[in-house]
Amino acid sequence: MRCPYCGGPDTQVKDSRPSEDSAAIRRRRVCPDCGGRFTTFERVQLRELIVLKRSGKRVPFDRDKLERSIDVALRKRPVDPERVERLISGITRQFESGGENEVTSEAIGEAVMEGLKGLDDVAYVRFASVYKNFAEPQDFKDLLGTLATDATLPFGDAPEKAGAPRKRGRPVKSGV
Repeated sequence: MRCPYCGGPDTQVKDSRPSEDSAAIRRRRVCPDCGGRFTTFERVQLRELIVLKRSGKRVPFDRDKLERSIDVALRKRPVDPERVERLISGITRQFESGGENEVTSEAIGEAVMEGLKGLDDVAYVRFASVYKNFAEPQDFKDLLGTLATDATLPFGDAPEKAGAPRKRGRPVKSGV
């Protein structure tokens, strides 16, 4: 493995252990030339995936690009990094274990949207606005309307009337 600091051709593995979700091997490395330390991850790749873009162009699937796009949607959101890693690994495994070597960019985008919808609503809206190329505020209203109807309320509560604020906390006794 080439050193990312000095470009040295050989590095030494100092520590090796499985990642939190056991989907990768985490290796701590050191460069004998410059002394730089860095971490690498080794993952199983079931097959080479090719992404078919909307333009018709075919490019190799890039897990790092998927991770970057999800990270942008989740920027400054309180989401556990382990959950994000599970989402990325799950999406990747879903396409690698499928029967096809080619996957459309639309299928990847839809899988990311579904995953983000269960992870963080704000990140879902951010990603959808870029993925679906929102052009006007009505696009956001339409998407938020689908989120409101898809939301499941805790304890089997009935949904409130549209526009009515949701009551939180304990009921207040009046007249006492």
